[in-house]
Amino acid sequence: MNTIANNLAGRVAVITGASSGMGRATALLLASRGAKVALLARRKEALDAIAGEIRQLGGEALALATDVTDQASVEAAAAAVRQQLGNADLVFNNAGLMLPGAIGAQPQKEWESQIDLNVTGAMRVIQAFIPQLEAAAAQGKVVDLINTSSIAGQYVYGYFAVYSATKAFVSHLTRHLRLELGPKNIRVSVIEPGITETELQSHFTFQGAIDWLENASKSIDFLKAEDIAQTVGFIVSMPKHVNMQQIVVMPTKEGI
Repeated sequence: MNTIANNLAGRVAVITGASSGMGRATALLLASRGAKVALLARRKEALDAIAGEIRQLGGEALALATDVTDQASVEAAAAAVRQQLGNADLVFNNAGLMLPGAIGAQPQKEWESQIDLNVTGAMRVIQAFIPQLEAAAAQGKVVDLINTSSIAGQYVYGYFAVYSATKAFVSHLTRHLRLELGPKNIRVSVIEPGITETELQSHFTFQGAIDWLENASKSIDFLKAEDIAQTVGFIVSMPKHVNMQQIVVMPTKEGI
């Protein structure tokens, strides 16, 4: 990000999971195109660093330590966005957790936490920001709600049952939300990435998945977080009447 462009000037973007990976990359890209960005994640220090980087380049950023598994935390973040930046008109609902494991053997905390974050957390964000998106749409603004799912929501992968199920929820939820929100001029999209180099894999505890990932990296050039950021940038740059409902982004060699 070298200069601030203006094609997203006047837009207020909220990014969850903004402290690293796809969220961080997307925050930097949207800010580089002129959007005011609200950075939501649990790690305040990391958010402050990203916000500082954006401000140094002439952008506007708001760092909000937020835990999407906590209702009060999400509601406080939504109130802060409205008060300090105005109504959000772009929400990148991106916070997520991936912990593969064998059914019957995976610790309860691991499968529960994926549901709490990927399903309930995603819904908390949607519910908290829908009033702002509706208000922005009523003013005639371009409005986007973009959910991060995964190719795992479409296909079957051994030991990824819970994660894949949570992402199937996100993908199908997005289709239903389009039915409800489209008539209100709110575009709703879902991005389903294949293998992407992010912090998610560093949380794996299941050795089988760790070994598989290491072997896959020898033959596949994984997606980068910046690739997903560019996809978000593409979605929000479409004319107001165009809704990119579902975009699958895959490494060229994955699944071959």
